[in-house]
Amino acid sequence: VQLQASGGGLVQAGGSLRLSCAASGINFSINTVRWYRQAPGNERELVATITSSGTTDYADSVKGRFTMSRDNARRRAYLQIDSLKPEDTAVYYCNVWLRNRNYWGQGTLVTVSS
Repeated sequence: VQLQASGGGLVQAGGSLRLSCAASGINFSINTVRWYRQAPGNERELVATITSSGTTDYADSVKGRFTMSRDNARRRAYLQIDSLKPEDTAVYYCNVWLRNRNYWGQGTLVTVSS
């Protein structure tokens, strides 16, 4: 199982980014995919979830600004981040829970300047 996150970068507050998570080695379409983030000095937190049927859920801190989607044909999940805030600065990881263990991508860094 491999998950590869990309799309991070340096952006000004109020800007947007689209993160991508490419999956291989799994039957992607049947798996729930999650995005987590970890800011310096903080614990990793769950920010968005998408089920195999496309149902999404978001942390309260990102509702209305983050939109998660998936393209099963491309084996990718996406996280559209709008109205970025400095407090969104973190490494963002995609995640799949499979066969009783967590699989993580390598993370992509999002830095928001004020």
